[in-house]
Amino acid sequence: MNIRSHFSRVAIIPSCAFLLGACQADAQDRSSILALANEGKLEQAESAARAAGPTLATTLGDILVMRGQLRAADSVYASAGEAPLARVAEVGRAELSARRGDIADALARAERIAAAYERGGAQWAPEERVAAGRAYVLLGLRDSRTARQALAAFDAAWAADPSLFDARVRAGELLLDKYNAPDAKSSFADVLNVEPAYPRALLGMARVQEFEGEAAAMETVRKSLASNPSLTAAHTMLARLHLEAEAYDSASIAADRALAIDSTAMEAWALRGAVAWFAGNPTALLAAQKRAEALNPRPAGFFATLAETAVRHRRYADGVRWAEQAVALDSNSVRALGVLGTNQLRTGAMERGRATLERAFAIDPFNLWHKNTLDLLDEMKKFTVIERERFQLVVSPEDAALMELYLLPMLEQAYDTLAKRYAWKPDRPVRFEIFRRHADFSVRSVGLTGLGALGVSFGDVLAMDAPSAREPGSFNWGSTAWHELAHTFTLGSSNNQVPRWLSEGLSVLEERRARDGWGAKASVEFLAAYKANMLRPVSSLNDGFVRPRYPAEVQFSYYLASLVCEMIEQEFGAAVLPAMMKAYREGLESPEVFARTLKVSGDSLDNRFRAFMTKRFAKPLAAVVPGDGPGMVNGEFVDAMREGVGHLDAQRTREAQRAFEKAQALWPDLHSATGPDWYLARLALERADTTAALTLLGNITRAQETAMAANVLEADLLEARGNDAALVKTLERIIWMAPYSASLHERLAGAATRTGLHAVAVRERRAALAIGASDPLEARYQLADALRRAGDIPAARREVIGMLETAPGFEKAQALLLQLRSTTPPGGAR
Repeated sequence: MNIRSHFSRVAIIPSCAFLLGACQADAQDRSSILALANEGKLEQAESAARAAGPTLATTLGDILVMRGQLRAADSVYASAGEAPLARVAEVGRAELSARRGDIADALARAERIAAAYERGGAQWAPEERVAAGRAYVLLGLRDSRTARQALAAFDAAWAADPSLFDARVRAGELLLDKYNAPDAKSSFADVLNVEPAYPRALLGMARVQEFEGEAAAMETVRKSLASNPSLTAAHTMLARLHLEAEAYDSASIAADRALAIDSTAMEAWALRGAVAWFAGNPTALLAAQKRAEALNPRPAGFFATLAETAVRHRRYADGVRWAEQAVALDSNSVRALGVLGTNQLRTGAMERGRATLERAFAIDPFNLWHKNTLDLLDEMKKFTVIERERFQLVVSPEDAALMELYLLPMLEQAYDTLAKRYAWKPDRPVRFEIFRRHADFSVRSVGLTGLGALGVSFGDVLAMDAPSAREPGSFNWGSTAWHELAHTFTLGSSNNQVPRWLSEGLSVLEERRARDGWGAKASVEFLAAYKANMLRPVSSLNDGFVRPRYPAEVQFSYYLASLVCEMIEQEFGAAVLPAMMKAYREGLESPEVFARTLKVSGDSLDNRFRAFMTKRFAKPLAAVVPGDGPGMVNGEFVDAMREGVGHLDAQRTREAQRAFEKAQALWPDLHSATGPDWYLARLALERADTTAALTLLGNITRAQETAMAANVLEADLLEARGNDAALVKTLERIIWMAPYSASLHERLAGAATRTGLHAVAVRERRAALAIGASDPLEARYQLADALRRAGDIPAARREVIGMLETAPGFEKAQALLLQLRSTTPPGGAR
């Protein structure tokens, strides 16, 4: 009889410290077996564990779990008895119970381990302390407060044995699950600083990068698989990343690789099901569901994953439907409740969404996403709701009047334009939420602060920053609103099945069509990136949005996608873009859509687009040379601009003029706020040539939606010349960048009055009052006079009477009232 197995059967001992030599041998065997597993050599690891005998039963069980042999693993764990690390075997059994859906058994086992740890855990071996942490994680299924105890146990194990990487990795995973990315990143880094290729730490770091929106997530998860090709969780993460990029074939391959290693991986079956659903294959979806149900008769996680993937593909109503199934299977699943509640809010079911998130938060009050969202919903109770037939505007009281004056009329115009173009209308009013604080908009969008976007579309529920959320002139809130509303029509007309790149590209194109200057334009950096082949071809353009290789690639991809849409419309006709939406609505994938509507393949479209770009930007492409990295640019154009700035700094104006004129000739269509036109305009002003300056400034202001300085200077020059008709247009452009100056609105009202645009003057007088005019009484008088000039005599009278009730001695109001009494309004009404 093996002496180690004999003592493990007859003695009740938590460790074998007094059998030091034997235990050291066991530890060495265990270490070598785990090293094999860590390299992905699971079959060899299993053989070695079996050969080692009963004292390494726990290790054998762990290897069997990795291979998806769950029944065999449970049996091996059960045979561990009082063997060394028996508590590790017991927590393994608890986790297997949880995977089968037997939560009661899982919690009972976890409670026994936790109770024992609380009685005498200070004497436990490091691996047993990790087991205690795992038990507390399981108890967190019903009591979120145990997360702190789990972290304490993992930390104690790490402190006792800094070579026990499992403890630090599990701590990082738990921290990330609780949305503490910085500490999670630190935990994974602690391991990687010692062992740079440790697979699970690399996987954890990839998850952190994904959470923080970093482009490196895909690369890092691939590194983890290079270290351990059998890391099932890495394959499933890879599948999910591919799925998010709408690369369905790649997602399917990665999920299949996960299942080839571990056929019991629920997440992999869910991703297989998601791919089948997106492909319109209900048979394959049902097959994946059946496999999930065989693993767990109530597979809430399967449906929660389907819900999450639906949402990532902008199919929010489907996300609600899948999440409802998840909650029906496990009403205590915080994950399922969170997905359901968040997407009820995104589909406009505000009361139901709030109630669902409150249920989730009652179970886990440490969930930052849910807390942030519930806090925001409390704040939104104070918002003003402006109802119209086609819109519901939800806005803070401070912005309500301004948004009603400006945003609603523009949205009505956009609605008419887009409904006609895409031959589709929403079946209910579009809800548009405007937030004065960017952090609030970010929470509304993703549950956390830090989102870089200006607006977001959930279909017929839209949200965006108010102008006050950003620095004046840093963004155009009119074009942002138009962009988001365009998504309502492209998503709706395609039944939310249009690819991300195409929907974004169309929204940017619709911005450019809406107003002069709105929408993205070519930049030096964009063309340098294009010339350096640092932008994606049409066939993989989605990756530029969801898997950027450098920070600027996302913004470049928006503009690139809009150019693709522009090229398609030019070469195939205006009707083709709505036809593409219809084809996606029918469930066709992009190659089929291209074949039906464009009669070309994806490769052919790539070639056509390259030819389009070569022709469209022939001169500037020749004058721009890519530098050593993203954002680095050289070439004749850049040299000329640098030369011009250098001459200006040295006050050599003639030489600067020649350099900027050379740059202008190299790229005649670049009307950037920092390009040659701007410098040449300033030089023209130094010569007192206001005509040339206005021409150059007009090039910029009609091309760039946030050219604040150019518009302000243009306005001053126009006003000095008495050109009120042009001044009105310039001041209106400024308001779409920075609307919070009462004097700006008063200035525009004056120019509009002098031009005979009385309706505009009335709007501007109302805006000045809403913002807070320095002299409210005078502002009300001017509003009443504007109403009189516009022919609205009853409204003018009401305004004057209201003034006189406040200030009976206001002589200008008295005079205006007498004038109004003698005025007959249109139609003869008095």
